[in-house]
Amino acid sequence: MATNFLAHEKIWFDKFKYDDAERRFYEQMNGPVAGASRQSSGPGASSGTSGDHVVQELQQAISKLEARLNVLEKSSPGHRATAPQTQHVSPMRQVEPPAKKPATPAEDDEDDDIDLFGSDNEEEDKEAAQLREERLRQYAEKKAKKPALVAKSSILLDVKPWDDETDMAQLEACVRSIQLDGLVWGASKLVPVGYGIRKLQIQCVVEDDKVGTDLLEEEITKFEEHVQSVDIAAFNKI
Repeated sequence: MATNFLAHEKIWFDKFKYDDAERRFYEQMNGPVAGASRQSSGPGASSGTSGDHVVQELQQAISKLEARLNVLEKSSPGHRATAPQTQHVSPMRQVEPPAKKPATPAEDDEDDDIDLFGSDNEEEDKEAAQLREERLRQYAEKKAKKPALVAKSSILLDVKPWDDETDMAQLEACVRSIQLDGLVWGASKLVPVGYGIRKLQIQCVVEDDKVGTDLLEEEITKFEEHVQSVDIAAFNKI
């Protein structure tokens, strides 16, 4: 307790050194004290007396200091240093995570109904299907408005008579009298064959899906009084 109090007081701890120096100074000025004459002479005696004197002075200084400290402690009880109280710290308690509430059957059903990834895909699929159907419809309408290309062919026929006495004008009239859907007659001419016989070379345009070469030959050869045979001289796709 005395040691703590010294921290607040200004104390001259090495005062005995200055007291000893002051004593020696006065001894040199006035001579040794009376008690010193009774000491035995010699180096050993003087040194022993001086050492005992220093110890006595130190003891006296310490006694005075302790007395002063006791007086100050009694007169100033408020200045007593108190030891700081140690704050008790409770050990850290581990906080347990809150228990997870079990899901009810209704919540489980709701979670099953929610599809975070499938909903967007389904919407995209529906949009793509609608877009595809719209494009197909537009293409069908455009194709319906556009006139379909009709495949046609140009045919050059050689119609031969029986002999040189056949009326070729009547023969051509018989051939041109044939009227079929998809058949258009063109230019014609008489080509000599030999021995005064000439053949009728006539051109026509037919639609391939409506009139064929077999049908033309069958219709022309029906005029058997004038027509001996029919040959295809040329056939070209238009």
